[in-house]
Amino acid sequence: MAEKTTDQMVRELYAIEQIKRLKARNLRCLDLKRWDEMGETFAENCTTSWVDGKLRYEGRDAIMEFLKKTPFAVGEVAITVHQPASAEIEITSETTAKGIWRLYNPVWFRHTGHSYMLLAFYHDEYEKIDGEWKISHTGHEYVLEESFDRKDVSSLKAHTVHAF
Repeated sequence: MAEKTTDQMVRELYAIEQIKRLKARNLRCLDLKRWDEMGETFAENCTTSWVDGKLRYEGRDAIMEFLKKTPFAVGEVAITVHQPASAEIEITSETTAKGIWRLYNPVWFRHTGHSYMLLAFYHDEYEKIDGEWKISHTGHEYVLEESFDRKDVSSLKAHTVHAF
């Protein structure tokens, strides 16, 4: 196998950085319920395999329709923070890549006081379309899911806005 040139390595690192920004934008938009902007992160023919393959959708429109109807879709009801980390991104061609991300995802249902925390691993695929990276497949496998009633923790106080 031929050694990569400096130019090839720089292009690959730049693609990896673009993909990291894409995933960050995708999850930020999910947490802030910015559905139109989130939809732009998916390829038109994107597929999903969430919750250990139990939630499978084909096509950006079907994915977005599902997401907008979940209990997490309303910010006043559920506060979510999807925190991806430890990206392992492999550029598989000039227009394709795949990645694995560790996910930490605390969720708070404001109206019930119920919370849960999810640890999982995303397995994504990416495609460069018209010069822009898009998510062509996304899915995750669960490692741990914890839940608790926030009312059971007497010292717990939650603030959604800082006083300062």
